Amino acid sequence: MSQTLVATMKKLEIIIKPGKMDAVKKAMAAAGYTGLTISQAEGHGNQKGLTKSHEEGSFRIELLPKLRMEIVVADSDLEKLITAITKAAQTGQPGDGKIFVSDVQDVIRIRTGERGAKAL
Repeated sequence: MSQTLVATMKKLEIIIKPGKMDAVKKAMAAAGYTGLTISQAEGHGNQKGLTKSHEEGSFRIELLPKLRMEIVVADSDLEKLITAITKAAQTGQPGDGKIFVSDVQDVIRIRTGERGAKAL
């Protein structure tokens, strides 16, 4: 028996400045989401890094420290969560980060075997 799954969930991959982690976690919890995965990352966007100056000259840092946060949410909560994350992470300066949104076909909770939104 074949089961056709419809994407009713989205995966958010959130790239932010490390100093914004606590604010983003609090905003996500206030929106009803506490489960997430966080990993350290390095990278740059359009700003192509950062130039630092000191007494002896200047140097360029091309890969800046970032955090990658990943979470899967129900479609119905997507915009609410994007708004909360954006407000919490935004400084108005280059390098604030990005949110990538992808469809998730299914989720399986390994412990119980639950699938779909029930497994979130």
